[in-house]
Order: sequence, then C-alpha cells, then structure tokens
Amino acid sequence: MPSPGAPFDWTWVDVAVPRRPGRLPGVSMAGFRHRVPAPVDIAMVAHPSVTLVLDLSDEGAIACDAAGLRLRGSFVAGLLPGRLRVGGQNGECLQIRLSPVAAAAVLGASTELTGTVAALEDVWGRDAGRIEDELRAAASWDERFTIAVDILGRRLGACSPVDPEVAHTWRRTLTSRGRLRVDGLADEVGWSRKRLWSRYRSQLGLTPKRVARLVRFDHAAHLLAAGHTASRVATETGYVDQSHLHREINAFAGLTPTAVAAAPWLAIDDAAWPTSSSARNSEEHGVRCPSSNHHQ
Repeated sequence: MPSPGAPFDWTWVDVAVPRRPGRLPGVSMAGFRHRVPAPVDIAMVAHPSVTLVLDLSDEGAIACDAAGLRLRGSFVAGLLPGRLRVGGQNGECLQIRLSPVAAAAVLGASTELTGTVAALEDVWGRDAGRIEDELRAAASWDERFTIAVDILGRRLGACSPVDPEVAHTWRRTLTSRGRLRVDGLADEVGWSRKRLWSRYRSQLGLTPKRVARLVRFDHAAHLLAAGHTASRVATETGYVDQSHLHREINAFAGLTPTAVAAAPWLAIDDAAWPTSSSARNSEEHGVRCPSSNHHQ
C-alpha cells in the first residue's frame, strides 16, 4: 500500500451512478474509474452501511489494508471495520452500500462481518468470480448497474434473517439520525428493551445504542465535511457539547473534527451517493466532484 499521507484528488476519478437510484431497499451503488498518476490510498470513514467493493480491473488494481490485514481485489467491509485504507492506481470498481438489514439477506453473514473486512470470495464463494466476470464484460456502467440490481434483487427476494421489528427500529434510527431512545423504539414494536438489544446483537452485529451512535456520527461527519463548525455540528446533532463530539469522532474515526472535515472519503459523497440522506443534507454546502456523471 502507498503511504497513508499520499494525497488524493477526485478529479482523477470518473464516477457513474444509476439512472434510477433506489430501486432496491437499503441498497445504493456507484461506479468508479480510476486514472491516477501514481498509487494512492484513502482512509474509509465509518458509515452505517456494509460496503462491497467489486474490483473490475484486469489484475486486482484495488487493495485494502485493515488493521494489518492486506487484501487485493474485491472485498466486503462490515459495519465498523476499523481503520481501513483503500488504494490503487488505474482500474475500475463497483462500490455497493448495503444497510445492515439488506446485508443480512444479501451476504448471509452480516453479524460475522461486523468489525471486519473479508475478501468477497470468502463471503460469496465461487459466485464472487462469476459475478466479477459478468460485470467486467458489460459494455457500460448502465449495464453493470442492471446486472448488480438483478443479482442483489434475487438475494433480497429470499427470506430475510432479520425480524420485521429489528428492520423497523433500524429505519427509525436512521431517519431520526440516531436521536431516538432505545426504550422508545422497543415500545414502538411491543418488545422489551432487553429483547430488542438481544435481537440487534444477533441479527445486525451491534447493539441499538451502538447503531444510534454510528448514525449520529455519520450525520455529524457529513455536516463537518459540508463546512459547518464543530460547535455548530455538536449542537445540531445532539451531542452534549463540543468535547463530546470530539470524543465520538475519535472513537469512530480516530480523527479530529478538522481531519474528518477534510477526509477524501466524504468529499465525493454528494456525487457518488446522491440519494443518501447525508448527501441531501450537505447538498447546499457540500463539495461537488467536477468529473462525476450519472452514466457513462
């Protein structure tokens, strides 16, 4: 991997997004074509999704480094994968973000993946190589998105291993940006707090409180990237004070608010993930990637 200090410029990357985003619940995707002058890497900032990166280059142009584990080629990053860096030089990849509820159906291993990074082949077996070949052979990003939607749709159509009550409280946590109390969520679905806690841990791999903290951190990180001050972000996102915000950002990203605000991983979000709630919130103040487009 290149050194962590290597700079990254999004004008080196062409971005493609589906013409009709949001066709599958809990699924968003974007295509990236890298044409960088030298190997670079960027640090992933934690967000409330399981991430699939399908390397569509000819010779494994994508590499990742997570807590000493080095992988080349397609991989899956579970919720809170730790300090993960993703790098490479020239090539193409399809990045898919799955809500934890969707990931449980699509991957069948969401709990085991929480806090880890794994080669896609270790998760999908022989299907991983077949899917890569099919996507690589497609004539356009539009065709690739159609193929991916079909593959993921079949998996989502199977019986979900997540209880409807857990799925409901996940959605409520996301739409409230992590501001709802666990007791209130349990009451909404007619469960005890203990039962909700237990089902979350077994089905999503995190407790309801940890999920709420992650969602709130994600909102705060995007506000910082959009140019808001740390003091304002702390107030708007419900942290006790600015010190509380600092502690949470350090806990989830190992960074200061200033460093999160400048993180390359966040700088492309409003272009690559235009239907995400974080992108909508930062649309007015966010950074637009001049090389992005809706299809190629």
